[in-house]
Amino acid sequence: MARPDSAAGRTLARKVGTVGGATLASRLLAFLRDAGIAALLGAGPMADAYFAALQVPNLFRRLLAEGALNGAFVPLWLRLREQQGADEVRQFGEGALGLMAVVLGAATVLLILLAPLVVQVIAPGFAADGARFDAAVSLVRLSAPYVAIAGCVAVLGAILNAEGRVTAVAFGPIVFNGVLIAAVAGLLLGGSAATAHAGAVLALAIVAAGVAQTVLIGGAAMRLSVRPRRPSLTLSPALRRLFVLAGPGLVAGGIPQITLMAGAMIASPSPAAVSWLYYADRLYEFPLGVVSVAIAAVMGPVIATRVRTGTGPEIAAVQSRAMELALGLALPSAAAFVLLAEPIARALFERGAFSPHDTRMVAAALAAIAAGLPGHVAEKVFGAVSFAREDTHTPMWSALAGLTAATMAGLMLFPHYGHVGVAAAIATAGYVGAGVLAVVLAHRGWLRFDAAAAGRVARIFLSTVAMVLALVAARMLADRAGVPAGTLGRFAVLAGLLGAGFAAYLAALQALGVVRGTELLAALRRPPPVAP
Repeated sequence: MARPDSAAGRTLARKVGTVGGATLASRLLAFLRDAGIAALLGAGPMADAYFAALQVPNLFRRLLAEGALNGAFVPLWLRLREQQGADEVRQFGEGALGLMAVVLGAATVLLILLAPLVVQVIAPGFAADGARFDAAVSLVRLSAPYVAIAGCVAVLGAILNAEGRVTAVAFGPIVFNGVLIAAVAGLLLGGSAATAHAGAVLALAIVAAGVAQTVLIGGAAMRLSVRPRRPSLTLSPALRRLFVLAGPGLVAGGIPQITLMAGAMIASPSPAAVSWLYYADRLYEFPLGVVSVAIAAVMGPVIATRVRTGTGPEIAAVQSRAMELALGLALPSAAAFVLLAEPIARALFERGAFSPHDTRMVAAALAAIAAGLPGHVAEKVFGAVSFAREDTHTPMWSALAGLTAATMAGLMLFPHYGHVGVAAAIATAGYVGAGVLAVVLAHRGWLRFDAAAAGRVARIFLSTVAMVLALVAARMLADRAGVPAGTLGRFAVLAGLLGAGFAAYLAALQALGVVRGTELLAALRRPPPVAP
């Protein structure tokens, strides 16, 4: 008979495979979207203005629609459903939906009215009478309605995750990116490269994409037996508890985006630096986003359930498997991005308005920021452990410690190393936050790992080393052969390098007994469950 912790680990891996597969597809579409934007806007003044303005909707998407609300919402929902029944949780969902719409609707109005002040804050290096500043103000106003939409998506998605219906939430970003890709394609075909018209269309497309995402997730939520019937403005004790818990949790969840915003503020006096940092961050967000969504939608609820109902060994087992799965994705991803930063940037971005010089600048920033991926991922797992105990304050303070460290490092490094120094400073934030959070949770006795965890993590690390050796050898062979001309040739070389690295990593995992290759591939191919 299989051990309970082994069965739980396989179940968790299957769910992560489902959510991770959908998120992987979304991130691949995001690559296509960003490649189109790079060809359209390049890294010039309009790109700087667009990416500066984009920080506002991106912040709210990170805070809300990408799962940060789950940390506070899901444990409360589960407890209310268990103790008070379906009617109580339905009212809880209706109240959360109504209050979020009102609060964020007001925030949208303020953003539109105060757009010049917002741009002065997020991009202090933009000259007040310059083209970058004026364009950024217009783009903030055009994209502001997404803020209210993000709140509705967040609540509906949290309800679905709490009920174990993760499919629509996981596929929501695919719809979002699909709308943006359609807008980019239309602009490229229309010859609107690097124009104010292109920036305006892209800003409006963000709002349209949010509406499409709401339709998908809202439709799935309406099929639940505990679906919200109408928004409510009643502030129940459970809702007050949610806002008390969610405030710090949302701050903690938004710290990575706030850290990037701080980096962009520091780098904004330098032409094109905001754009280079954005492109590097979008590449970095690929593995971080996959792990973050998996933690929010799958690992977080599982850890919360085990904390409420499980024994000490069961809690340790599920936390151990969550950490192993997270690091199993983060370590090889970080190594691959550091080693292949330039081929990745060249294949994805170097066309149209995006020059070879831009490729080198983005690659340097990507290599610097990617080194911080394991720290950021570990911080996510530790945060889920804290959220499961309905403690959202500790992750907030640890994340703020990381933000403070990154800001100080960025201010010191930028004068000497430019945007690459800022990227390196951002990488430190995760390690500082994870370290502070781990010490506090361990002191409280909340952070528990089983006896097998240390050995399995060590074997994951050794598997990553094997992947690195394979990538170095493959890169040397590719460099000797020369870089093929054209997009298809670049993608072929990149695909070969990534394929060699993945094959070496998978073989090492299997050889060291971490996971069977057939089980991993089956989990990734498993079709997502259809919600009734």
